[in-house]
Amino acid sequence: MKRYFLHLAYNGKAYHGWQVQPGDTTVQGVLEHCLSLKLKQPVSLIGCGRTDTGVNARNFYAHFDSEPIADAAELVHRLNVFLPNDITVFSCWQVAPDFHARFDALSRTYHYYVTRKKNPFHIDDALYVYGDIDVERMNEAAQILFEYSDFTSFSKLHTQVKTNNCSIMEARWLETDDLLVFRIKADRFLRNMVRAVVGTLLEVGKGKMDIAGFRSVIEKKDRCSAGTSMPAHALFLEEVSYPLDKFNGV
Repeated sequence: MKRYFLHLAYNGKAYHGWQVQPGDTTVQGVLEHCLSLKLKQPVSLIGCGRTDTGVNARNFYAHFDSEPIADAAELVHRLNVFLPNDITVFSCWQVAPDFHARFDALSRTYHYYVTRKKNPFHIDDALYVYGDIDVERMNEAAQILFEYSDFTSFSKLHTQVKTNNCSIMEARWLETDDLLVFRIKADRFLRNMVRAVVGTLLEVGKGKMDIAGFRSVIEKKDRCSAGTSMPAHALFLEEVSYPLDKFNGV
């Protein structure tokens, strides 16, 4: 058996997240079904993360073990013919047998998109927020995230994880011509974390919470103290980084 990596992207609108769930349509479930048919063997995928229902991914990686694949490029083509239009596989290549899509990832980067003008072309990929938003104030608050590692306040309740600690590497709001983009990078993320952080930062930007209040939310370690979780459609997994010596394959 050989280990292979897949690079893919998906629009999460029609899916109950990445991970297989009984009775629900998921990206992993659809992709495993297609791979199993094309390779004529059962295939089990391990993804680089577990995006929630409705969340999108511009760059997602997964690994699987298989008998040797003679033509990986041809497999990618056949998968894309068979897959629905909201999932695309970019490439497939052989990696070391111990290279793990989830545990070997060094960081993940998410973007959350906000539009301040109602725009029919951003209905499915950005959140419309009416009124003034103080971006400078939100960036000031976002810098506080670097001072902490326990983000219990931004985690979905009753999740089964060993720790709520994350190492934040980047957190800032960027302004483009018609969009605000919150970019956050960390070694790992808690379930629902990014959308809860965005919701709380927007309270700061709208003047409903001050900087001290944002700090207090983190220190309380209480999900009820944080802002509303923002809708999933505007959240994108943008980047995943790996050690290059393993990532480049064998």
